[in-house]
Amino acid sequence: MSDMVTQRVPLIKKIAYSAPAFFLAVVGIPVYVYIPKFYTDVVGVDIAMLGYILFSVRIFDALTDPAIGYLSDRTKTRMGRRRPYIVSGSVFVALTMFLLFNPPRASTLFETVWFAVCIYSLFLCWTAVVVPYESLGPEITFDYNERTSLFGMRDGFLIAGTLAAASSPEVVQWFFGLPGDADGEREKFFWIALIYAPLLIGSCWWCVLAIREMPKRDRVHKVSIWRGLRQTVSNRPFIILLIAYTISAIGNNLPATLILYYVEYVLQSDMADVFLLLYFTTGILFLPGWIIIARRTGKKAAWLASMAINTGAFIGVFFLGPGDTAIYGALVFLSGIGFGATLAIPSAIQADVIDYDELLTGERREGQYIGLWSIAKKFAAAVGVGVGLLILGLVGYTPNVEQSEQVRLTLRILYALVPSLCNIIALFIALAYPISSSIHKDIRTAIAQRQRGLPVVNPLKPAQTLA
Repeated sequence: MSDMVTQRVPLIKKIAYSAPAFFLAVVGIPVYVYIPKFYTDVVGVDIAMLGYILFSVRIFDALTDPAIGYLSDRTKTRMGRRRPYIVSGSVFVALTMFLLFNPPRASTLFETVWFAVCIYSLFLCWTAVVVPYESLGPEITFDYNERTSLFGMRDGFLIAGTLAAASSPEVVQWFFGLPGDADGEREKFFWIALIYAPLLIGSCWWCVLAIREMPKRDRVHKVSIWRGLRQTVSNRPFIILLIAYTISAIGNNLPATLILYYVEYVLQSDMADVFLLLYFTTGILFLPGWIIIARRTGKKAAWLASMAINTGAFIGVFFLGPGDTAIYGALVFLSGIGFGATLAIPSAIQADVIDYDELLTGERREGQYIGLWSIAKKFAAAVGVGVGLLILGLVGYTPNVEQSEQVRLTLRILYALVPSLCNIIALFIALAYPISSSIHKDIRTAIAQRQRGLPVVNPLKPAQTLA
């Protein structure tokens, strides 16, 4: 185990592990950003009903995520615990994504039911891939800074995939010469699904072939899922991290869902795709700098700084109106600086709290932690997508017409003020996070000593001795 504490990961393995994140983002981002507007404005599904469905599917996710995590922790196959789920699940993700992106031409009721069935199926299959995939990451290396590098690359690929997802509609429309009407929109999503579905499968299979799992120790005790969850929520650093991340993620998901509506109806601009490209490109360019900052100042300080930057940017967005595209572009650039860090650094911190759990319980339970982490992400998305769209429907949003002042004000509040408030709250909560680089080193040393049967002191509670 001591060799694994200082383990460095070869570049090719980092790329192989990171590759699925690119194509998962290419598939996932349209579900958050483009699909809602596609189904409301092109397919014809009622926006309030769409909001109900998207909110309920996140609740469904909250039930499946810890279950999949628990199962993957205890799965025993020749391929390991995580890899069988990644291989098989990727095929079903690709299939359900293709069906979601290509609704039939039918009655509004049938298309609404089609959307509900497809989105529920997609999220179930998505969980079966993503939870084991993300659980694999903390096992690849135990080095404090190497984890920042690994998750930084993974989330860099995720941002690049997001960038590809943001540019794909325009590129596909230009390449195939598609019209800008409803038929053109349908054909656009057909080609996006057809191109990316096999690439998603291929990237997941490459990851599985390149990454070997850490052998599961036979001495791990069999505990129920409920006892395991109780042990997990008793991990104070994890709870601090989870609460802060969830609140911050709510603030990040609202603008991700509403940007198309905000740009079109508040700024009265057709440059939403340009702003998305600017945001994601900035995130990619500044992500290596955040990794360097995290190495020098610690992960916590870097995360706090990124949230502060996002807060300042979004407060300014609230005061914009028609024609303020240049100012908005500058604020998008500023927000993009902090974007990459808000993805990569919490993931790297999470790996450290899993190590602390190993010290306390003697088990490696990445699956359960990633399951709870996924609940946080899905809950944040539920609020961002479901509640955001539901509120727009309640205040009178009508597709493809000039919106009332009440709708525009609601858009400005949901898009700018609520995210700023969320980041401020999350920032203050994150101040209490206790694991630094030196404490993490003490945790890994204590784990190695405890595995040799020696009593150790809890680095976060020096008065507590662990037998």
